[in-house]
This record gives sequence, C-alpha cells and structure tokens, in this order.
Amino acid sequence: MTKPSIESPEPELVDSLNLDWVRAQFPSLSQRINGHPAAFLDGPGGTQVPQRVIDAVSNYLRTNNANTCGAYVTSRNTDQIIAGARSVMADFLGCDADEIVFGPNMTTLTFAISRAIGRELGPGDEVLLTHLDHDANISPWRALEERGVKIQFADIREEDCTLNMDDLASKINSRTKVVAVGYASNAVGTINDVKTIVHLAHAAGAMAYIDAVHYAPHGAIDVRELDCDFLACSTYKFFGPHMGVLYSKREHLSRLQPYKVRANTNAVPQRWEWGTLNHECIAGITACVEYLAELGRENPQSSIRGQALQAAFSRREALKAAYRGIQAHERNLMKRMLRGLTEIAGLKLYGISDPAGINSRCPTFAIRIDGHTPLELATRLGEHGIFTWDGNYYAINLTERLGVEKHGGFLRIGLVHYNSVEEVDRVLELLRG
Repeated sequence: MTKPSIESPEPELVDSLNLDWVRAQFPSLSQRINGHPAAFLDGPGGTQVPQRVIDAVSNYLRTNNANTCGAYVTSRNTDQIIAGARSVMADFLGCDADEIVFGPNMTTLTFAISRAIGRELGPGDEVLLTHLDHDANISPWRALEERGVKIQFADIREEDCTLNMDDLASKINSRTKVVAVGYASNAVGTINDVKTIVHLAHAAGAMAYIDAVHYAPHGAIDVRELDCDFLACSTYKFFGPHMGVLYSKREHLSRLQPYKVRANTNAVPQRWEWGTLNHECIAGITACVEYLAELGRENPQSSIRGQALQAAFSRREALKAAYRGIQAHERNLMKRMLRGLTEIAGLKLYGISDPAGINSRCPTFAIRIDGHTPLELATRLGEHGIFTWDGNYYAINLTERLGVEKHGGFLRIGLVHYNSVEEVDRVLELLRG
C-alpha cells in the first residue's frame, strides 16, 4: 500500500514562506510573557487568528447581528453571509456549497451523523475505528454499541505510531458499515493513507468518515479525490473561529434522517443545522479561508506572481498554492525539530522520527523526558513564554495503548506555518535543560 504524504511543493516554489508577512497578520504573536516573546506551539489545540478574522467577527456583530430568514436588511445580510461561507468552505474542501454543514464543533457534528447512521444499524453490523484517533471520532461511534453494533479497532505499529494497514484491511468485511479514521493524528502527527482506507471501505460497501481536524492546517484537502462520504474539520484549528464544518456527499445528507426540531426545514444542508448558528463566527470562517487564499496569491515567495496572474487564479487554486508554501516551511521546521529532539538525553519521541518519513507526518511532536512529567515540562516552557500542551489531548485510546495515560500522557509541541526556526531553537534549548 502506498505511503501517505503531503504533496510536494512545485519546483518553482521557494522552500519557505515570507514569514515576516505571515506573522504580521496575527496580532497575538506580538505578546510577551515574563519578558519573553510568546511562542504559540499549541496549534493542535487551536491556532491563532489573523486580524481579518477578528475584524469579520466584530463587524458582523456591529452591523448585521440578526437571525436568519427575516424580511429586513440585517437578516438578509446574515443569510448572504452564511451562503458565502458555504461557498468559501466548498472551495476549501473541493466540493459543492450545499454539501457543507456548519456546527459548533467537529465533535457535535460527528455525533449528529453517527446518531443518524445508527438509526439504520443494529446487531451484526460493525463500525471500524483506530487506536490512533481523537476521541471525537471514537465515542460517537461507540455510542452505537447501545444498538448492538460491534465496534472494531485497527491496531497501530508502536515503534512509529503508524496505522497497521494490514490489520485495518483484515477487519473490513461485509458486516462493516462505517470506517471512521483520522486524516492525521492530533497526538503524534502521523498522516494516514486515507485515500486507500476510503477505497477499502467502499470495496466492502461501507461508508468512510474522515476526521480532518488535525490535517487541515497542514495540507490541502480534496474530498472529491478522496471520494470520502463524510469529512469533518474545525475552523479554529486552521486560523479561524471556534466552529465545526462537515462535508457530506449530497446523497447522504438527503437520505439519512437527522434528529431535529419539527419546525426546521427538510432542505439540504439546513436540515442538519439545528437552532441558531453562530453567525459572527461563520463570518470569521470566510475571513480565515480568504487569509489562506491571499497567502497563496500575495505571498512574495508564492508561485503566483503579478496582478494579472493573481486575478486569474481561483480561490481553490490560491488555497492549493498557499498549502504548498506552508508545507515547505513546515518541513524545514520539522527537520530542525527532529534533529534537536534526537540529541536530548532521556527523551523519547512517539511517532515517526526517521527524516526519510517526514512527508508522512505533521509538525506535531509527542515526547516524554526521563525524570519529568509532561505537566512539569509544559509549566516550565510556559514560564518562558512557550505554549505547549500536556496530557492526552482526547486521544485517550492512544495514550492508553502506549501505556502513558496513567503517567501524564505526553508533552505535545505543535507547529504551524506562523512558527519560526527561532521558536524551535528556543524550545529545544529549554528541553535540554
């Protein structure tokens, strides 16, 4: 089976971003903690947002704060803002606007889909999960055990925290109804071969549900190419506000029966959106995707040069260009981080550590150091203005599987494209201790 990877940058791209331009978009990066520059290495738990997202949220509340479907201007403006955000997210994921559903977060949306699918399942049916996943793509499916559904788990290779694809393939059979898997691990950074997994699921007549929350900041997503049935992500993980977004093939949104209030429309996709949505954050979603598109169009080290060429590029093309630059920059950070971590005495890295496998991981590093708990490490780093996470990050199946849950889990260092080489060096210096 093919190794998953983030697509390589095109040859004409310089292997770095204009980091000064990028960082200038994010006002929070200018903060200082105890005299130290703030270094946000907590991206997997939620990224910082560019000024335009702050402005979009504020401007909506200032000028268009209203509920939908009203016979007056601010309500009609709100309708247009939501429709525009669907179109923007359709460009982000490579689908149609009516295949986009908004919700509070990925977890809530996944519970909505699992409950609807569960209406059609019963004893003898199976759902296949993995030990590598965030609990948001495990517990919603395990809830179906109440209906007699059998939950299977694909195992991992402990030495590098990658999925055991042979084990996964062997557990897909004629009784499998759903294969739910993460695009990338939020704990150890592994990128899964989701295209192959989708193919295996469909070959057995099962649906494929992809959790792309952790992958979305790091690589372009094309749901048509993947052919997945569902894909969920959270915009606060890719430089936007706290919201969740679900892609589903139109046929599933129409056929499956959601649990909803009677007064809600049966139209797709609105039948999957219950109650009043977070309109100001939906306005922010458009702004965060437009930021990424501008990164592709305007960044001086992008392949898109000149006003005429920029104008000819669609938003989708600009997003792909942005991610090529992001990936190149993040690879440089990963190489430096991997090299530094392997030189620290008593440090254990969980996940892919071989530089040859760098295209199969995100710049997310889970570590433990002898003699220190993850909380102690995170606290010390935080006092020096470096923000990291400790614990299990809701990837509790993985921390239990690796035997670290009862010992405080991991220290997680999570990089995104606004992070710098200098920040990598700062954290390595402090970890050396």
